[in-house]
Amino acid sequence: MPVTEPMRKSLADTRPVVDFLKGTIPFNELPDQVLEGMVKDIEADFFPKGSVLFKQDETEVTHLLIIQKGGVKLFLKDEEGEVSLKDFRGEGSYVGALPIIQGTRANFTVETVEDTFVLTIPKERFLQLIETHPRFAQFFLKSFSEKFLLNAYRQLRRKRFESRPESALYLFSVQVGEIVKRSPEIIGAGDSIQSAAARMADLHIGSLLVQDQQGAIVGIVTDKDLRNKVVATGLSVSEPVEKIMASPVETIPSHTVAFDALLAMMRKQIHHLAVEKGGKIIGVITTHDIMVLQGTSPLYIFREIVSQRSIEGLYPISRKVPQVIHTLLDEGAKSNNITRMITVLNDHILDRLLTLLQEEMGPPPVGFCWMLMGSEGRKEQTFRTDQDNALLYEDPGDPETAAAAAEYFGRFGRAAIEHLVKCGFPPCPGGIMASNPKWCQPYSQWEAYFRDWITTPEPKEVLHATIFFDFRPGYGDIALGDRLRDFLVDSCPREHIFLFHLARDCLESRPPLSFFKNFIVEKDGEHRNRLDLKKRGLVPFVDFARLLSLKNGLRETNTVERLQALREIGAVSNDLYTETREAYEFQMQLRLVHQMRMLEEGRTPDNHINPADLTEIEKQTLKEAFSVINRLHSVIREMVPMVG
Repeated sequence: MPVTEPMRKSLADTRPVVDFLKGTIPFNELPDQVLEGMVKDIEADFFPKGSVLFKQDETEVTHLLIIQKGGVKLFLKDEEGEVSLKDFRGEGSYVGALPIIQGTRANFTVETVEDTFVLTIPKERFLQLIETHPRFAQFFLKSFSEKFLLNAYRQLRRKRFESRPESALYLFSVQVGEIVKRSPEIIGAGDSIQSAAARMADLHIGSLLVQDQQGAIVGIVTDKDLRNKVVATGLSVSEPVEKIMASPVETIPSHTVAFDALLAMMRKQIHHLAVEKGGKIIGVITTHDIMVLQGTSPLYIFREIVSQRSIEGLYPISRKVPQVIHTLLDEGAKSNNITRMITVLNDHILDRLLTLLQEEMGPPPVGFCWMLMGSEGRKEQTFRTDQDNALLYEDPGDPETAAAAAEYFGRFGRAAIEHLVKCGFPPCPGGIMASNPKWCQPYSQWEAYFRDWITTPEPKEVLHATIFFDFRPGYGDIALGDRLRDFLVDSCPREHIFLFHLARDCLESRPPLSFFKNFIVEKDGEHRNRLDLKKRGLVPFVDFARLLSLKNGLRETNTVERLQALREIGAVSNDLYTETREAYEFQMQLRLVHQMRMLEEGRTPDNHINPADLTEIEKQTLKEAFSVINRLHSVIREMVPMVG
């Protein structure tokens, strides 16, 4: 069906149009004088029912159309040629804004569903309004962001994985307060263990909250406590419950979604959480409650990890992690959910492996901390991320202890890395691992490393060292790692030359978009016609969050958490935070889905996507995400003036 040719007419009486626009969002944000001044550029048009206003990928959009009376429907054709109805729009709605802003042809086919009257605003006039009136522009940009993210996520889920019923999304939507089945059962701290066991048996429950004489909840006793602390040790059942209770009680707000409760239980290695609402405990949820809710749960693999008695037994378990992630992706999990789950599972594998290795080698001469760097340090691991780690140990008090520590931790680091490789974690090509003597050092040497990087920075050294500034303590004496982070938090904000070099490196990255908003891909080689999503898309966001966090003395290492912390202290605006987080998380989602597909096809996961494989909505959303990079660069130039 051909596109209906417009028959625009100038307006004889402009007052009704001004009044109409005053009642139409977002034109009601414009001052009266602006509305009255622009009316001379507005024309009226009429389209009979069944008229095609725009044709997807063909029509050059020269005017924004505002529906004054009537209605239209929007169709989208995918790469397989299938056409689907995407939206209805009626009085006060508009069509044509996105292609005008992005400088593209029509993104939908638009057809009138009845006789329709529209007001037309020339493209140039509309862009001028966007440029000169921030609140007006914010409406369109926010609207596009929300609509395209939602549709793009839906398409990623539908096209990449077999569809699941909506009940599969419960893990990410149901709040823990909704899972609570009964009011909490409470026992006095002075009551006997026997009475607690009898009460739990009568009620067919696995836990009791414990309260003191003032009525305050001071602990929890579970069936596991009865087995491990009473039966296994021969403790008299006449002893008071307070002798075996766990205290304080781990609580979680009632509005927390089930997925976050699951992560909390796995992270803390507990099976019960008290649910709190309005300062009062309203019930207790268990890992079983969530397993029943979900059906297939990561808790199964978690239990395999913590119960493993040999290092070799961890090898096959770690290779099950992608299966868990596939299920979560299928159930609608967003990238932040996925990377947090991968982090928790990998951290438990590391914890169990190093614990078993210590048992095998004997206690170390001094305390130590296993540090996680790069994406591991940022808690942003995807599938089979290369290892980036280091070993930090206490400064020995004498030469003899120093020699013993160097020998022990040298063997420990080499053995741990070998086992991690067998678990499926590839070695770092750059050798940033605890098996490398350079990165297995006492605290004073690590402080010297960081002091040199930030006080006498060499451009190349700073670029190579950025991976270390994302470290987090992963195992052992966590306080030792926290002490090193304290040193950075205190030192970095004062070192302007160091921040200048970091900022300059950030500005080296350019959005992988041409002047005409086409993707810039590899021209030849192994990845011809592909785009490195990590290097070209995600790294600028990671670098931005790191730079501003170090400049502002923040402790966070995760990119999203850094952005949240920057917003909270006012270092970035709410709008920039939302825009940056959405752009970053969509790219992470695209990356995870791409890598999952590669694993399913028996290939080694990488970060090189082919834009031709994306749907139109995915392409447009990715272009929007890339365009945010220029805004981040503007913020960097303002905050680090030396770069300007």
